[in-house]
Amino acid sequence: LHHMVLHMTLGTAQPMIRLDVAPVRAPMDTEITVRILNASPGGQVTVTARSIDAAGQEWQSAATFIADESGTVDLRRDPPRPGSSYTGIDPMGLVWSMRPAGAPNPQAARERLAPQQLLLVAQADGTSPATAEVSRQLVPDGLTRTEVGERGLVGVLYRPADNRPLPAVLMLGGAEGGLHEDAAALLAAHGYVVLALAYYGMPGLPQTLTDIPVEYFGTALSYLSDQAGIAAGQIAVHGVSKGGEAALLIGSIFPAIRAVVSVVGGGLVTQGISQDVETGSLLEILRTPVANWTYQGRELPYLPNVVTPRMEAAVAAGGPVSLGWAAPDLSRADKVAEAAIAVERIAGPVLLISGADDQTYGPAFQEAAAQRLAAARHPHPFRHIVHEGAGHLIAYVGYRPTTQSVFPGPGVPFQYGGTPAADAAAGLATWRETLRFLDEALHS
Repeated sequence: LHHMVLHMTLGTAQPMIRLDVAPVRAPMDTEITVRILNASPGGQVTVTARSIDAAGQEWQSAATFIADESGTVDLRRDPPRPGSSYTGIDPMGLVWSMRPAGAPNPQAARERLAPQQLLLVAQADGTSPATAEVSRQLVPDGLTRTEVGERGLVGVLYRPADNRPLPAVLMLGGAEGGLHEDAAALLAAHGYVVLALAYYGMPGLPQTLTDIPVEYFGTALSYLSDQAGIAAGQIAVHGVSKGGEAALLIGSIFPAIRAVVSVVGGGLVTQGISQDVETGSLLEILRTPVANWTYQGRELPYLPNVVTPRMEAAVAAGGPVSLGWAAPDLSRADKVAEAAIAVERIAGPVLLISGADDQTYGPAFQEAAAQRLAAARHPHPFRHIVHEGAGHLIAYVGYRPTTQSVFPGPGVPFQYGGTPAADAAAGLATWRETLRFLDEALHS
């Protein structure tokens, strides 16, 4: 009997592993701390991550770790074992390394801006699994949201709910034409009034990216200036991709802009898009030179695309294609000079960010702006940051999966370049650098 009691005592003395995760509710751009406690010293622990996106697509990752002498695993300190979803020490590696699992489930779809749930499960031999769930917010707590439809504008305004005077940011998306509401909300949570502005492709706006009046953006700036609670004279513009081109253009025309951020954009005006990007023919779009922007009733000079045989062959084969295979010709100095944005007129600092492996037009278009600023001895700070190994998708804000770089395009899939690890690191660095830049430009 004595031996039986001793055996039972020893059998129940093994502590259960525990997941220590913080915070359990946080914005998408917040780093999550993950620790596993009470594991066997030197034992293996596998952590899986699971999330379902707004379309009902499940994403999964897994990594195995060795517990230290106290039975602890800390993702801020410990690299995963070979065969895991990611390599190296990375506290958010389980998030960016997630991959699609199965087909999307329409019944699991949710409202696009609803919080995204991240389920973490830790499993060690001989113990029951430990679980934790994190609610990740695309729209952080403490913000007010206002739909903007006046003055012909189509946008959404986010701001902290306390109504103290704050700097404002005009935020522009890319050639998809939509509103980057999630990025606007995440930025607003850092102390800004942010207007996410659509400029084509939505009701009440031009339906193709053709002849968009630059004055439309001037109207948006006037709207922002008229809002109560805007710090006087403190307005920046932030744009990604085609919106980055627009941001530099707007900054060069409207002196109300005090700082410009262009992420994977460019300092040269490129041609517009003549058809619906959802249903149009890619080769027809590329071969139809149309002006993207107008100002004071005139079309602004632009660089037309040059469709290469490589692009034609890739389209014929069904893709994926790189938009860089039809990039404008930069060897024509006269045409480049005509299409160059007068970035030296921007009345404040400029931040340019590119991915070295961007498979759209690439860093050369941003570098054109940097070189022009340098040649003009721009009196305000400016930087062009190029992230090695990273592609076009570093513009996404917040910790997200970066394992996909091929997405549907007009008729054929597009490839955007970059590796998952490089895109994850560059996306994080881009967001942190943007926050630092705006803070110095608008809060100091």
